[in-house]
Amino acid sequence: MPSVKIYNMNGKETGTMELQAGLFDVEFKEDLIHQAVVTRLANERQGTKSTLTRSEVRGGGKKPWRQKGTGNARQGSTRAPQWIKGGVVFAPKSRDFSKKLNVTMKRVALFSALSQKLRDEEIIVIDNLAVKEGKTKEMVAFAKALGLSGRTLIVYDGTDDLLRRATANIQKMDTMPVALINCYDVVKNAKVVFAKQAIEKLQETYGSAEEEAAE
Repeated sequence: MPSVKIYNMNGKETGTMELQAGLFDVEFKEDLIHQAVVTRLANERQGTKSTLTRSEVRGGGKKPWRQKGTGNARQGSTRAPQWIKGGVVFAPKSRDFSKKLNVTMKRVALFSALSQKLRDEEIIVIDNLAVKEGKTKEMVAFAKALGLSGRTLIVYDGTDDLLRRATANIQKMDTMPVALINCYDVVKNAKVVFAKQAIEKLQETYGSAEEEAAE
């Protein structure tokens, strides 16, 4: 059974915690993680870009000049693509970029990402993750104590407005309730910091999915 060290807000080790193998000892499945990331990014695309083709641009019904005898190149409409205010060739149109990934695949991708993070020693557990005043300097000191220099995801249990306020102005630090944790955000960040209560809740929620993750 895998385990992880527990630290306090000052960066001192206070103990260890055993983790469920079904969540934190899963085979690294790169293809599935890639699908989860692509699906997430595709679903964030709005797909609202749209321009007009020559058949949709207003005007241009009359032939600008006769076919022959003017010395000019022959033209059929002032809304052809080569004209100013003409239509667009191969104009982009609104479309749906969304993709679907079933629940089991999403879970296994998350478990696989978390397991690899643990193997790479990129998961940190804090025994009591909290700030007193919600000041940026509190989280700056915390990051310095833990040696958090790259992109960091802080996962907490429930709601913590002070914690979110304290990290709002730190460019490479994001916060997320454990209920919203997903493969994309785990992979995107160099370190994932869990509150102890959050990791307990995660294991309680997904504990029954160990058999799915082992497949």
